[in-house]
Amino acid sequence: MAGHSHWAGIKHKKGKADKQRSKIFSKLSKEITVAAKLGDKDPAMNPRLRSAIQAARSANMPKDNIERAIDKSSAASGINFENLRYEGFGPDKIAVIVEALTDNKNRTASNIRTIFQKSGGSLGTQGSASHNFSQLGIIKIDKKEISDEKIFELAIDSGADECISHDEFHEIQCPMSDIYNVKKKLETVVANFISTEIEWVALNNANVDKDKQETVIEFLESLEDDDDVQNVFSNANFENN
Repeated sequence: MAGHSHWAGIKHKKGKADKQRSKIFSKLSKEITVAAKLGDKDPAMNPRLRSAIQAARSANMPKDNIERAIDKSSAASGINFENLRYEGFGPDKIAVIVEALTDNKNRTASNIRTIFQKSGGSLGTQGSASHNFSQLGIIKIDKKEISDEKIFELAIDSGADECISHDEFHEIQCPMSDIYNVKKKLETVVANFISTEIEWVALNNANVDKDKQETVIEFLESLEDDDDVQNVFSNANFENN
């Protein structure tokens, strides 16, 4: 757990707020457009779209941006976005999974391969890194929304496997196939969610030496900064020093 949670923490603490915010908005908009295109445009009938809109609201994305992204799903009828997964090993041998949403897989593959190579890492075949991870449904709720005791009870009643309260948010884990059923039960009590996603959670973390931490963080950030990349997961643990 520490690997993916700690990277998420570092990611949000680092500066470049404006640049980061526009990047987050761009990724959330793309997810909303694709979710609306693949399913119903009514969030009540489309769990993926509902989750994407809730994540956008949590990131303080303006309502106009959200509506534009939904409208774009009709205009984007000729554009086909594909969900792609890349696996490999970065600096200090950390295992990495990159999820992309792209309309040009050649461009995306080339960009991601370049980032891996520049860092001294290597892109592998499907399965080369993913055996180091388990895929879980992860639902995150701001701690201001509900107390530790109540969320724990609610998580058990909802059929979740695990409920972890971090400093700023509650993290509910469940089998990925149950994520929207669990979420539906949580929605009877909780109004706002930070995110609802299928995440790759490291089975064993790889401790990163102190002198290599900056290099590893720069590598992960370079992947995050690519326009086609939606999520980056790694087993890097920065907390050992």
